[in-house]
Amino acid sequence: MIPAAPLIDTFNRVMGDLRISLTDRCNFRCLYCLPETEAAANFYQQRFAPAGRTFSTEPIRRQWQPRTALLSYEEIARVVRIVAGLGIRKIRLTGGEPLLRQNVEEVVRLIASVPGIEDLALTTNGFNFHEQAAALKDAGLRRVSFSLDSLDGDNFKRITGQDCLDTVIANIRRAQSMGFRPVKVNAVVIRDVNDHEVGALAQFARDEGVAMRFIEFMPLDSARAWLKELVVPGAEILSLIRREHELEPLPARHAAETSRRWRLAGSDAEIGIIAPVTEPFCGQCNRLRLTADGHIRTCLFSLREPDLKALLRDGSSDEKIVAWLRAVVWNKEERHHIGEADYQQPDRSMSCIGG
Repeated sequence: MIPAAPLIDTFNRVMGDLRISLTDRCNFRCLYCLPETEAAANFYQQRFAPAGRTFSTEPIRRQWQPRTALLSYEEIARVVRIVAGLGIRKIRLTGGEPLLRQNVEEVVRLIASVPGIEDLALTTNGFNFHEQAAALKDAGLRRVSFSLDSLDGDNFKRITGQDCLDTVIANIRRAQSMGFRPVKVNAVVIRDVNDHEVGALAQFARDEGVAMRFIEFMPLDSARAWLKELVVPGAEILSLIRREHELEPLPARHAAETSRRWRLAGSDAEIGIIAPVTEPFCGQCNRLRLTADGHIRTCLFSLREPDLKALLRDGSSDEKIVAWLRAVVWNKEERHHIGEADYQQPDRSMSCIGG
């Protein structure tokens, strides 16, 4: 029988949250993740020139992981069953874009049936959510988060490389009408790109009754084009919102919560600010990540990725995997080093890591 003692690291943090990437593939080319469009090249070139840097305009010949390299749904379900016995209660399915993986409802159904899992959510760019929404709901998906970085069609296309703003908004409303609760909407805020839309995005949250999350721009893009001066600090985001909206602070629901939250006065909608660059929350981090190809990441910015897939495929027992997981988690990083002289960006971008 799997031991009931929780997964704990050397800093006495108890793990409770596992984020599982289903694929590294994505059909968007966002400025902050896969900046591979002409618009992205033009944007970064303008900002690199004053610093004497250059941004390559050569198209990236991307090599996606072959299907055989990805964990099967049965392997993912086995991992979830094991970690549920070790205290993991929250599962979030991510990508890349997770809905590009075929029959995602199958893995949702497998995970939803695991005893001990209390919260099962999915993050999507919303492009084809309408095609799978009913199947996902029937399979047991409880929550969904959407990416929405702009409410202006031209700016949305500039940021994402896709002309589908209306589709994403329609799918956010679809999720609301189907009873997914809460529906969260994530916006990565980049200076001179969409910071002028912060107030409008907060108004969108009020109008639609969703939970809006504003996220600082992090150095996890495939082109390594991140510049500190493009980060809009959480405190500044909050100030921009308060220019147009009255906010009521909300208490933290638990110590490991990543966002500071406020209710938009006079509504049920809320906004939150996730500021990992300027206001790190590493001290209470209880999250692990499982990449689509079966590696464990103990930090979003980890420089090492212990290979769990090898154990899943070599006949290792659950007990051996538990012992391996305990050793990996015990060595979880104390914190990230963004902004420090010795900071090294992970080899893989956010699309490959899983958000």
